[in-house]
Amino acid sequence: MKVIGITGGVGSGKSQVLGYLEKTYKAKVCQLDEVAKELQKSGKPCFQKIVETFGEQVVGEDGELNRPVLSSIVFQDADKLEMLNEIVHPQVKVEVTRRIIEEKKKDTPLFVIESALLPESGYEDICQEMWYIYTKESIRRERLKASRGYSDERITRMIASQTPEELFREVCTHVIDNSGDFKDTEKQIGEIL
Repeated sequence: MKVIGITGGVGSGKSQVLGYLEKTYKAKVCQLDEVAKELQKSGKPCFQKIVETFGEQVVGEDGELNRPVLSSIVFQDADKLEMLNEIVHPQVKVEVTRRIIEEKKKDTPLFVIESALLPESGYEDICQEMWYIYTKESIRRERLKASRGYSDERITRMIASQTPEELFREVCTHVIDNSGDFKDTEKQIGEIL
């Protein structure tokens, strides 16, 4: 089984690439954000540690984490964000490793790990290849306005807060240009695989 990491900035079209890999190459897709959310649910490995670290105020009336409250705490304080990451990231890596082992047993041909933060997350030792989905900023902006209704100001803030393109290019083994027609992207993926 081949394990590939896929990364890229917001609006680069990672979701479309993941869908194509699932459909065409029978890939098993693992999105790190989704795994992290799952592990933060009540009764799961990260939940209790987060509550112990940040207090009962982060628990909503439904007994689950109140994400807006937790976000307001960690995104105003870099140290607190680091504390949250130290709770969640190691557990996510353990879970992803478990899923890879499980999929190998099923003879899954391709396991794809997706995260915008993949270059900083330390998955180079797990992924045989890292793909950077590159898209021109002007196209990313158009996509985010059309698909999510984001303002120019919000898009500018999001892009500024993400990993710089140079780091993506430095860390990744392949760059796929997803700025044009998706048929061209499919061709690039086919050549790599």
